[in-house]
Amino acid sequence: MTSFTHVIQDPMGLHARPAGMLAKAAMAWPCSITITTPAGTGDAKRLMSIMRLAAKQGMELTVACDGDQEAEAAAAIEAFLKENL
Repeated sequence: MTSFTHVIQDPMGLHARPAGMLAKAAMAWPCSITITTPAGTGDAKRLMSIMRLAAKQGMELTVACDGDQEAEAAAAIEAFLKENL
């Protein structure tokens, strides 16, 4: 398992548009990708699961990738989060 943390910088938090883009980016990888916040854990490949986390600015996300190509997936998702959130 490969994991990393990211603090949301976007003033609007993890709202619908970047959540949809995140789910699309996560679906490109064969491994499981989960996002954990103080509100719970969600599947990064499912838009509604991401939205249910209600992640706001300043909140720390822990992203865990487990399975085939987990290191590459973690690097790609981390780059996505840095660029978009």
